[in-house]
Amino acid sequence: MADQSSMNSKKITVNKNGPYRVDGNIPLVQKTQIVSEYGEPLTWKKDKSFEICEPNYLCRCGHSNNKPYCDGTHYMVNFDGTETADINETADRQVVYTSGTNIVVKRDFSICTGSGFCGNQFTSVEEMVPNTDDTPTRSNVIAMIERCPSGSYTYAIEENEADIEPDLPEQIAVTVDITSDGPIEGPLWVTGNIPIERADGQPLETRNRVTLCCCGRSTNKPLCDGSHRY
Repeated sequence: MADQSSMNSKKITVNKNGPYRVDGNIPLVQKTQIVSEYGEPLTWKKDKSFEICEPNYLCRCGHSNNKPYCDGTHYMVNFDGTETADINETADRQVVYTSGTNIVVKRDFSICTGSGFCGNQFTSVEEMVPNTDDTPTRSNVIAMIERCPSGSYTYAIEENEADIEPDLPEQIAVTVDITSDGPIEGPLWVTGNIPIERADGQPLETRNRVTLCCCGRSTNKPLCDGSHRY
């Protein structure tokens, strides 16, 4: 039985070569990408809510027959969940786009999941940044960045100011990506600044938007690197 501190504290713990342990009765839902007729990701749709156990154990190896919950299959497939993600702050890895007007766009390429919200058939965030003296363009850049599930893209209004983050709930979303080949299972999308602890006890940086691998294939575990798409 979980101790009282676990019952009251929202936290995700990575089990060595095993599942994610979720404490604190964090809501668990499913969200699916909404895409245009051209396959461009536009927003997210909440499909359903899942039962919350305390603690909850969520599949990390990608082989559970009871997804999103762990059913112990990681033992059968000898899952290697070795964690390689950088535990330093994303600010240390960010590229800053200095050509923007009234906006400072930043990107941490190492946590990108390839979700596609940062572009469409005509342009992309990177291409639009130099034209952000145009208010509609700047607004479009902001909207695209705020839909990025991993927080690979962020923005501030002025240099040396804190990033502006979308107001997201304390929640874990089982995501469904829509591709040209149809829907596929995406990462676990963790929102609301929920602490995440590695199996060795070291904390990952607490961020408003984090995408956790649940296919078992990421080379940046426990974070998603987009490998589920391939």
